[in-house]
Amino acid sequence: MNNEELIKVNILLKEENDKLKKQLEKYNNSRKSYYEKNKDVVNQKAKERLKKLAEDNPEKLKEINRKAYLKKKEKLEKEKLENI
Repeated sequence: MNNEELIKVNILLKEENDKLKKQLEKYNNSRKSYYEKNKDVVNQKAKERLKKLAEDNPEKLKEINRKAYLKKKEKLEKEKLENI
């Protein structure tokens, strides 16, 4: 391949990349706006799911809470290391 062909391919790939970025942005913005508009409904459904899980399988709930705690702890440790 010569230089001109590489330049053409590069331009085509950049255009495709821009097009895909715009599509992704539209998709993400629509999802964000849905959750912003229906925040109360989503939170209520999550609470109901946790209550049901607590009744059906309390061990699973303990496992989920432990994982969340460990992730939060790991995140705090990373932040401390970055601040030092």
